[in-house]
Amino acid sequence: MTQYNESGNMQNALKQYKEGLGTFEQKMPMMGRKFNEFTEQCFEANSLTEKEKQLIALGISIHAQDEYCMIYHTKGCIDQGATEENILETVSVAAAFGGGAALSQGVTVVQQCIQEFGSTTH
Repeated sequence: MTQYNESGNMQNALKQYKEGLGTFEQKMPMMGRKFNEFTEQCFEANSLTEKEKQLIALGISIHAQDEYCMIYHTKGCIDQGATEENILETVSVAAAFGGGAALSQGVTVVQQCIQEFGSTTH
């Protein structure tokens, strides 16, 4: 992973994603609005907490090798109180399904997000 290996680049990548989503919503207002409404509803706490949903989304994004979503959802996990151990267990589960490719993303992109965004240890 070369594009994110400098400090602060995860924040920049997150900013780029949000700017891109904003541009999409300006150009496609109904689609953007509906997408945002749908995802907001999906991540509201119900039988699963917001933290659990962020951890699930992180695992899926690792398996799908979607780097922007890995960054977005690692930050979401941290913001919802996930510990580094919670996040690394999620990396492990994703690696169980996605093998070495998923593990390589988890030990690079996700680890750098934890370092940049911070996390509680336990």
